[in-house]
Amino acid sequence: MLAAATINSGDTAWVLLCAALVLFMVPGLAFFYAGLVRGSNALVMLQQNLLPLGLVTVTWVVIGYSIAFSNDLGGGFMGDLTLFGLRNLDSAPDPALHVVVSGVAIPTLAFVAYQMMFAVITPALITGATANRLKPLGWAVLLVLWSIVVYPPIAHWLFNPSGWLAQRGAQDWAGGMVVHTSAGAAALAILLVVGKRPGWPRTETVPHSLPLALVGGGILWFGWFGFNAGDGLQANGVAAQALINTHVAAAAGMCVWLLIERLTEQHSTAIGGITGAVAGLATVTPCAGYVSTFSALAIGALAGLVCHWALGLKTLFHFDDALDVIAVHFVGGALGSLLVGFFGEQAVNSIGHDGLLFGGGLTLLGEQCLALVSVIAFSFSLTWLIAMGIEKTVGLRLAPEDQVDLDRKQQGMDAYHLSPAFVVGGESARVVAAAPSRGDLATDSAAVGHRLVTVILETVDPGRLREALLAAGAVSIVVSEAHASDDDTGSLQFRGQRRDVAFSERLRVEVLVPADRVDAAIAAFNQFSSGHRVGYLLQTVQPLGAAPPPAA
Repeated sequence: MLAAATINSGDTAWVLLCAALVLFMVPGLAFFYAGLVRGSNALVMLQQNLLPLGLVTVTWVVIGYSIAFSNDLGGGFMGDLTLFGLRNLDSAPDPALHVVVSGVAIPTLAFVAYQMMFAVITPALITGATANRLKPLGWAVLLVLWSIVVYPPIAHWLFNPSGWLAQRGAQDWAGGMVVHTSAGAAALAILLVVGKRPGWPRTETVPHSLPLALVGGGILWFGWFGFNAGDGLQANGVAAQALINTHVAAAAGMCVWLLIERLTEQHSTAIGGITGAVAGLATVTPCAGYVSTFSALAIGALAGLVCHWALGLKTLFHFDDALDVIAVHFVGGALGSLLVGFFGEQAVNSIGHDGLLFGGGLTLLGEQCLALVSVIAFSFSLTWLIAMGIEKTVGLRLAPEDQVDLDRKQQGMDAYHLSPAFVVGGESARVVAAAPSRGDLATDSAAVGHRLVTVILETVDPGRLREALLAAGAVSIVVSEAHASDDDTGSLQFRGQRRDVAFSERLRVEVLVPADRVDAAIAAFNQFSSGHRVGYLLQTVQPLGAAPPPAA
């Protein structure tokens, strides 16, 4: 452990705060993804994102940190495992050498915790691409193996000063390659193993809760300040520069994405705005501590443009990336890693290098290209081997018939209980507070003839319709939600794709009226409803009445 006299308390507090912010991004990502899938699959998506908090934390403490940040084993490929189980931290390489000037000191455990959060969130990104197709045991095994075999060596190459790519001069401020590109390449590899969802691309899923996704996106934006501004391990001017660069790039990505949507789809959407912001955040991640504020603005704008264009890659190359992880994180991380070679300025950060646009020539850009290709090839190939091995043993891909209603099948529970008739633990508030019984039902042979009028409505004035139907002699009025096919079901737009709506949301009103009052009931519907209307009349209906009391 570093001597207490050398520890800077302000820097230590900043790094610990940033570690907490990055941790907060994990549930943010879970909400973001869960809102974009079917409501019947939301719990499974939440669990897949939260599971790394448990499994990857354990692997990081046991061996992951040692692979990434022990003394180099030779050749800059991985650590020598002297820190296995976080032992021997008193002799650990000075963590202040991680992309900061020498002499800055924080407790080694603060650095361990901060880097742990990056290791946790990286594989969680993959779940957006593979939504609805992973077996729970297979995903857990993949998480363990990937967090040992794939992520730590890449972190060693770029985050450890003795890594072979860092030694050559490649720069990755906060994980454009280590996090986003490696996760994107891994997602592509896993997609080759788990394949496409049934009916893709004709039956793309419509997000079940855009508000939930927007909340998750907002948490990601907030947590990203710790993701990018903490990587210098100091509370100083570079941290301030990285923080404002993070925000500016997100804002620029949002604005460009919304403008493109407006020009191409005639709608600027809420989910488009937050997607553009996340694209800007992912793209500025490798650049945040190396570029000026104006350069960050340009980087964010390019992110919105390029990542929106990249949405079409899955259609072009026929891979089923459910939530556009490739377009946003993989393309964004790769783009930002290359843009360091253009926009880098040593005047911003003394440990950085000048890029092509600031007189640095092609040297830095060349090293960024080499690092990018190396990370993609390593992550893709090893992830494919891991995924194939799991598929052949414990299984990774869900069968097509098991890819619906995942919450019931894998969790034994639904995310939402919206029906008042749903009973939890054998009782509900509606059941407990039920009114006393008014007697059993039975047929009423003396009842006059009745008709059942059923009408499917688009819009209705409920209070006035009820009064009019009662005035028409209605014995019973039942209103329920319905989905009906008509001539104008419309369509929904989501990230540049138009999805036709097979059935429109409607209200079904069923009214039991005396046979001679049918016309009055229909007149009430005509007067107090509008839009599409369709109905039918059931000619012979006998209402049920109260059963006679039992004989003494």
